[in-house]
Amino acid sequence: LARININENEAKKVSEKLEGILGLIDQMTEVNTDSIEPMAHALDITQPLREDKVTEVDMREKSLKLSNETDQSLFIVPRVIE
Repeated sequence: LARININENEAKKVSEKLEGILGLIDQMTEVNTDSIEPMAHALDITQPLREDKVTEVDMREKSLKLSNETDQSLFIVPRVIE
């Protein structure tokens, strides 16, 4: 921070803003949160999970057959940019 090049007027403004922020932090630390249970989200809901299984048909081989040129499972296309 010592290397930041600001004039005295800007330094005063920044100092006032930082003091305001630190004041808000002090107010928050004064709040009694002993009876508050920690939470990850304001809404107490969970994401329903589905069974991890394949639900779609593998179209790779069919798609590769439509191409003029392939290499293993890759499409070979003409160079567009030189």
